[in-house]
Amino acid sequence: MTSKTLLLSEDGRRLSYREAGHGAPLVLIHGVGMQSAAWAPQLRALSDSYRVLALDMPGHGGSSPLPAEADLPAFVAWLDEALSALALGPVSLAGHSMGALVSGGYAVTHPDRVARVALLNGVFRRAPAARAAVEARATEIRCGTIDIAAPLARWFGDDRDHEAARRAVAGWLGEVSHTGYATAYGAFSRGDDVYADRLGAFRGPLLALTGDLDPNSTPEMARAMAGAAPHGRAVIIEGHRHMVNLTDPDRVNRELRAWLELPLDAESVP
Repeated sequence: MTSKTLLLSEDGRRLSYREAGHGAPLVLIHGVGMQSAAWAPQLRALSDSYRVLALDMPGHGGSSPLPAEADLPAFVAWLDEALSALALGPVSLAGHSMGALVSGGYAVTHPDRVARVALLNGVFRRAPAARAAVEARATEIRCGTIDIAAPLARWFGDDRDHEAARRAVAGWLGEVSHTGYATAYGAFSRGDDVYADRLGAFRGPLLALTGDLDPNSTPEMARAMAGAAPHGRAVIIEGHRHMVNLTDPDRVNRELRAWLELPLDAESVP
């Protein structure tokens, strides 16, 4: 895979991304605190048949940040700018966690540019207590507190079978810009229902996938997202939590490949 940087505007804002393979474009968006390297298993596995591009979200990796108070629609607008700069036509779009919110929002606001969408470990209409908890974490992060141990505990629990994945995730969390992390987490905390009512308008294949042990991106949320879309399908992977694309990459890659191979019916062709 190749790491690349592209200027998005004359004021010097950058898009950093990793690319591998040739063919129809598959665009991957990571979650808060991560970077495009978190998609390494998917870049390796799917680039045999597709042109796979994993983007660094604003303020993550090498991509320039958004303004501090940016909400989810600003991240969706950034994705539109990025895909335009990359000169990509209709794409298959997959996002993880915060990336799932961005991908779902983009799919329903730019349906002519998205052939299909996959929402991995996404959040959807949090319960009041869950919303309060994530908003409290966003406030702590904005005030300067970054506790790497807390997300690792939520994302991996007591799992000691995937130490390499845990170490990699800890490393990315340790490298992320505080301002970029705080901005993205704030948008993430407020974004779980911004586009929720519009999923039914997306006509392409929609995959909603999560781990059955993920306490925040729950199986119930995945089933609700899939049920809201005309061509939605939920996949729940047993024995895994939030970083399922790293802890069970073979199963995730099989599910993504099956989703990529689904035919587009006449009403869903962009």
